[in-house]
Amino acid sequence: MPRTDFAALPDRARAWVFAATDVLSRDAETLLLTEVDAFLDEWRAHGVPLAGARDWRDGRFLCIAVDERAAGASGCSVDGLFRRLHTLEPALGTSLIAGGQVFWRNDEGVVQRATREQFATHAAAGVITAATPVFDVSVATAAAWRQEFERAASSSWHARYLSGAKR
Repeated sequence: MPRTDFAALPDRARAWVFAATDVLSRDAETLLLTEVDAFLDEWRAHGVPLAGARDWRDGRFLCIAVDERAAGASGCSVDGLFRRLHTLEPALGTSLIAGGQVFWRNDEGVVQRATREQFATHAAAGVITAATPVFDVSVATAAAWRQEFERAASSSWHARYLSGAKR
């Protein structure tokens, strides 16, 4: 089961989200997506091909998902995915596997990034409000990627930072 179209994946497909710390250039984006597609074409768990797909948003968010109805992704196969993405980072000029980052869309529609501490400071200053669109990189299914990945801060785990913010 080689790479498939993301739209064809069932809602329950297992998903992993990777967020580039910087917006990728066109060349870096092409490199990333070409390499990810090649990886997905050969992705296997214990020798069994996986039905994987990818989706790309806003020049920095990559979602890779697998339909586990026929074969589930094993720890080794998931580790292989993470290793492959990590090896691409120098050529891309950014990190895809940097934890602790928070992403939101500013008033101009541009995706912003900060540490959790910086995000809390922005919320306390009113830069980020309950209505600010935020990105939940912890979503774990194709359905969550499609429906919950970007939503208002007030309806996400990000709301915990809004206590001092102007709502």
